[in-house]
Amino acid sequence: MNNKEKEPTARFLAVDILTRIESNNSYSNLLLNQTMHKQHLSRVDGNLLTKMVYGVLQHRLTLEYWLEPFIKPKKIETWVKQLLLISLYQLQYLDKIPRHAVLNEAIEIAKKRGHDGIRKFVTGVLHAVIRQGLRNLQDIKQPLKRLSITYSVPEWIIESLQRQVGEEKTIKILASLMKVPHQAVRVNTSHIPVADAIAQLQQEGFEIKKSPIFPASLILNNGHALNSTLFREGKIMLQDESAALVVDSMQPFEDKIILDACAAPGGKTMQIADSLKSGKVIALDIHQHKVKLIRENARKCGFSAQVTAQTMDARNASEHFAPDSFEQVLVDAPCSGIGLMRRKPEIRYEKTSADSNNLQRIQLGILEAVSVLVAPKGKLTYSTCTILNTENEKVINMFLKKHPEFEQLKTTTSYHLKDDKKLGLTIYPDEYDSDGFFIATLCKKNVGDEADDFCV
Repeated sequence: MNNKEKEPTARFLAVDILTRIESNNSYSNLLLNQTMHKQHLSRVDGNLLTKMVYGVLQHRLTLEYWLEPFIKPKKIETWVKQLLLISLYQLQYLDKIPRHAVLNEAIEIAKKRGHDGIRKFVTGVLHAVIRQGLRNLQDIKQPLKRLSITYSVPEWIIESLQRQVGEEKTIKILASLMKVPHQAVRVNTSHIPVADAIAQLQQEGFEIKKSPIFPASLILNNGHALNSTLFREGKIMLQDESAALVVDSMQPFEDKIILDACAAPGGKTMQIADSLKSGKVIALDIHQHKVKLIRENARKCGFSAQVTAQTMDARNASEHFAPDSFEQVLVDAPCSGIGLMRRKPEIRYEKTSADSNNLQRIQLGILEAVSVLVAPKGKLTYSTCTILNTENEKVINMFLKKHPEFEQLKTTTSYHLKDDKKLGLTIYPDEYDSDGFFIATLCKKNVGDEADDFCV
C-alpha cells in the first residue's frame, strides 16, 4: 500500500471532526482549518469534507430523528453515530454521490475504526434505511417539535423567536439558516480604496460582489480570502458585514481615545483604528492569549501605533481608568452567539435558555462597569451577535432604568437599513444573508446643567 492510499479519506476525517465536536464541544471552523492544514486533501476532497461537516451539523436534529428507529434501543459509540449521520446526510442531501459509494466507504470506515460487529451493525442499519425509507417530517403532530426537527433548531430558540417576531418571521429566519454562509471581508480603507481592492482580488481570480449593507465590505463567491495577497498584507480582514455595522454606527469618530471593552479577536478594534486619523483605541480582553491575538492583528494590519491591547476584565475597568475618560466606549458583549447559527451551526446545540439568562447578568455587569468611563455627551455602543431579546433590548432597558443619566439614540449606519420605530438595530439572518446582530447606541447626558441636559 502506498502513502497516498494510507491517507485518511474526507469521510474518515469528517467522522473524526464531528466526534470531537460532540464529545469535546470543539469548534467546527477551527477543527476544519487544522485538518485542512495538516492533511494533503485535493480541492474536491476538501470541499466534500467541509460540506459533510457543516451539513451534518446544520441538519443534526433532522438526521437524528431519521436515524432513531433504526438504532433504538441500542446505545452506540459517538463515532459510530457520526458515521451513520454522515451516511444519511449523503444519501438524503448529496444526490450526486452514488449510493454504493456511500455504503462502501461507511463499511470501510466501520471496519477500520471498529471491529467486525460494528461493521455488521453499520451495514445492517444503512441497508435498512435504503430498504424502508425515512420518516416523513410532516407526520410530526406537535407544531413546535415539527419546526425544531425540520429546521434542526432547538425548541427553546424557536419559542423565543416566536414570542419576539411572530410565527411567519420565525420561519423565514429558520429557513435562512439552511443556506451556506457566504464569505465576507472588510477592506481597511486607510490602506487601500475599495475599488482597488476589488480590482486586485479579481486579478487573483476571486469573484466579488459588493455588500448591500456596508460600503467597505465585499462578498467573495469563490476561493478563500486567506489565500489572497491583500489578506496576507493586512489590507482586508475576514469580517461579516453585520459585524462591520457596529463600528459603522459609531461614526464619525472624534480623534480621541476610544475604549473597546470586549475586543478579541480584534476585528472591530482594527476597524476603529482604520477610521482614526490621530486618535487611539484601547482594546481590553479578559484572556491573555486573546490579547496577544489582538496585538498580532494590529501588527499585521499596520495599526500597532493606534492600538493598545491590555489583559483586563471589563467589569474592573473603572479601577484602571478615570471617570469620564472616553468619548466613545464599545461593549461588544459576550453572548450566546445565536446570530451565528449559520456560520457556526454547533452553537444552537450547545446553548440553553439558562445560558442566555446567565449571560444577561454578565452583559449588564460590563455595561455598569464601563458606564462611569463615558464622558458627558459621549457615546456607549452595545452590540451582540445574538438575535434574542433577552440579551439585547432587555439588557438595554434594564440598564437605562438604573442609569437615567443615559438615553438611547436611534442607531444609524452608512446605508439606512431599517425605517422602523425601534431605536436599536437588529439584523436577522434572513434579511441580508448575513449574521444576526444587535446594536444599541446610548448617550451620556450632561447631567447637572439643565440647559445642556441632552445628547443631540
